[in-house]
Amino acid sequence: MKKQSNLSRLMEYAGKHKMLTYLSWILSVMSALLALVPFWYIWRIIHDILEVSPDFSQAEDVTRYGWSAVLFAVISVVVYIAALMCSHISAFRVAANIRKELMRHITTLPLGVTEKYGSGRLRRTVNTSSAATETYLAHRLPDKAGAIATPIGLLFLLLVFDWRLGLLSLVPVALGFLIMMKMTGKDMEQRMKEYQNALSDMSNEAVEYVRGIPVVKTFGQTIFSFKRFKATIDNYEKWVISYTKALRLPMMFYTTAINGVFAFLIAGGIFFTRKGVANELLLNLIFYIVITPVIGTTLTKIMFMSEDAMIVSDAMGRIDEVLNEKPLSESTANNIPPDNSIALEHVTYSYGGEKKALNDVSLRIKQGQTIALVGASGSGKTTLANIVTRFFDPVEGRVLIGNIDIRDIPKETLMNKVSFVFQNSRLIKASILENVRMAKPGATREEITHALKTAQCLDIIEKLPNGIDTVIGSNGVHLSGGERQRIAIARAILKNAPILILDEATAFADPDNEVLIQQALSALSKGELKSNSPGKTVIMIAHRLSSITNADCIYVLQDGKIVESGTHNNLIARNGIFTRMWKNYSEAAEWRIAKEVKA
Repeated sequence: MKKQSNLSRLMEYAGKHKMLTYLSWILSVMSALLALVPFWYIWRIIHDILEVSPDFSQAEDVTRYGWSAVLFAVISVVVYIAALMCSHISAFRVAANIRKELMRHITTLPLGVTEKYGSGRLRRTVNTSSAATETYLAHRLPDKAGAIATPIGLLFLLLVFDWRLGLLSLVPVALGFLIMMKMTGKDMEQRMKEYQNALSDMSNEAVEYVRGIPVVKTFGQTIFSFKRFKATIDNYEKWVISYTKALRLPMMFYTTAINGVFAFLIAGGIFFTRKGVANELLLNLIFYIVITPVIGTTLTKIMFMSEDAMIVSDAMGRIDEVLNEKPLSESTANNIPPDNSIALEHVTYSYGGEKKALNDVSLRIKQGQTIALVGASGSGKTTLANIVTRFFDPVEGRVLIGNIDIRDIPKETLMNKVSFVFQNSRLIKASILENVRMAKPGATREEITHALKTAQCLDIIEKLPNGIDTVIGSNGVHLSGGERQRIAIARAILKNAPILILDEATAFADPDNEVLIQQALSALSKGELKSNSPGKTVIMIAHRLSSITNADCIYVLQDGKIVESGTHNNLIARNGIFTRMWKNYSEAAEWRIAKEVKA
């Protein structure tokens, strides 16, 4: 099956506005041809002046020709503006429709996919890649139509007055075109892709470096502490220098060729006048010297248009990469789990490659039970929690809630069953009330206030200028990490879902906030929003082992497998991996306390 061109695909997004794109090409061609008419009047002016020389007063039509040239130049500009208006209307519609389709598709994707890409990369695809198509359609394609029409009109002008000088003018054009084709071939397309990748990598690492500046200042480190950022800069530098050197000679020859047309014309003029100078030849020679710079300008435009076509091709590839991500299957059955028990049966998952994030994991969590997942970074804790919430589906095995496969539970039903509190909770730029109400759109002000009180947020509300109606992020109102976490917990309390997942909920909190967060989490896990709420089924992911000593069961993960499980005391008595983790954690805590006392 023949691959659909980028232009055809872009026109699908244009809808009924695609006719404006085609109209912009026609108008651009008309503008380009109209722009050549003044050159004919220039030829007439030179002709009349040479005819009456040295008595220039007899050149009566010079003024008329001059104003005619100005008129056609103005008409050409007006037509070109009309072409750009048409192309911009269509291009804006295409870019908007691409963004809409991307965002609609992203909302259907499992959260695991968005985590894989990262918010920065997705934002770059939605904004920058769609913007590249807008520039291409709004400017480059109309200009390309005009740039193709210009040489055709020029060819007529160059050959109609003196075909010998016209052919001489085309020699450097042919040389320049051959060199340009060499520079903008398949190799250039691959280099453009490498450039975009290098630029994207450097941009992403730059963001991470900026985020890490407080650490750099605290520990007196330099930029070289961030090896990945330094590596991306070095890679970009190496690529740019290599690319520049590779194009140095071709670009030099190209510039020489298109600007060397005067040498060919002068040499031809000397040759053709060896038997005497004719006014007609002198007239044509002057005219050709005036008009031939248009050739170089047109060729350069075409060269840069080829580069823009490669940028669009790369942008469409990045857009397709996101659109080709498959959304999770939707269940047509209205299955409602009878209870809140959770079971994983031989679950395996991989993010790609040979390494498995989870490898044949099986466990069972009873309704109302609190379990904890511990292990080194990369052991599979967060992946396991994400599988339970169906951020993505397992490659093998299945996950059940209330003995029903979560793939057979409608998405809304599943989301109503689960609440999350992540280690870095996000709040939108809205009031505290609206941020909490997101969990339950129909909640009353009293319910939201109760949730905030249960989440230990009253001290936050009291210090804000407008209390619960204060908009976060405006007029200098910002919350600390611990405060944002408590607001997020209030949101989860208001939702009051029977299954609760806590992913390092106190990881970045200061000691004071940690105490309040722990109290809020205790209230959340016990279902204290309503007196008749049952205890929740809780999955905790924690590095601070002191926070999980009372868990009903602790699962120790290593390389995607459960290697130990049991209560805190049972695992300590086993003297295995968890015992070593507890010993290291206790020694680190004592070291911090000793250092603080000494200070």
